[in-house]
Amino acid sequence: MPSIIEFCRELRQRETPAEKLLWQHLRNRKFYGRKFLRQHPIWVENTFGKYLYYIPDFYCHEAKLVIEADGPIHLLKKDYDKNRDAVLNALGLTIVRFDNDEILNDLQMVLDKIKNLLES
Repeated sequence: MPSIIEFCRELRQRETPAEKLLWQHLRNRKFYGRKFLRQHPIWVENTFGKYLYYIPDFYCHEAKLVIEADGPIHLLKKDYDKNRDAVLNALGLTIVRFDNDEILNDLQMVLDKIKNLLES
């Protein structure tokens, strides 16, 4: 079984076109000087003392912002995503979701929304 770090590396290698496009704008502190990480694990200890992890598509620790690029698979994972978002919100994180089509077809709107979240 691969480690969580190896799994994150694998996810980075299998990025979608939408993730790739958005990453080009967020990487290397290009976006308002903020440091974004891609496919970075966030650890949570559950009530039984076990560690669970969530791997957001993009994460800015400084702004406590998680950005998700949702493809068609998320239509089948609505309950999981709802629970995941609740756990991450409980950690004080803000989660914003964009459909892959939004990223590919209206990137400026996506970037404007991210900018507004960074400023608030």
